[in-house]
Amino acid sequence: MKIRYLRASYFIWIIVPLATYLGFLSVGLPHIIWSYSYRDHGQKNPANPFSGRWYTRCTYIGPYAAFSTAARDGQCDWFRFHKKQTEK
Repeated sequence: MKIRYLRASYFIWIIVPLATYLGFLSVGLPHIIWSYSYRDHGQKNPANPFSGRWYTRCTYIGPYAAFSTAARDGQCDWFRFHKKQTEK
């Protein structure tokens, strides 16, 4: 009679939490957009919400508080991954 208390299949579930933790260490946690600054290109009607906008600064909020970045090619992403800044 063989006693099989330890099988490899019992430990397969460990892969998912381990992969999640390694992903967190490499890219950080997700932060969602909170506010933004932009230049309006509506020369004829500055109050037109459908005129072209060129975003200059994006502010994101998440688990590590808020942080601001410059916009990429005049656009702000809906969310970004951000690592916690360690103080030296």
